[in-house]
Amino acid sequence: MIKWAIIFAVIAIVAGLLGFGGIAGAAAGIAKFLAIVALIIFAIFLVLGFTVAKKIT
Repeated sequence: MIKWAIIFAVIAIVAGLLGFGGIAGAAAGIAKFLAIVALIIFAIFLVLGFTVAKKIT
C-alpha cells in the first residue's frame, strides 16, 4: 500500500511540474489517502501483535 502511495505521489509531482493541476491534485489526494490507510493498518497490526504476543507467552 505504501508502494502505491509513493507511486501516486510521484505522479502528482510530475503532473504538477508539467502543469496538469487537476491530475496532480487528484493523484496527491489518492497518495495521501493511501498513506493514511497504510498507517492505520500498521497501527492496528502493531496493537494486535503486542496483545497476542502477551497471550501466547
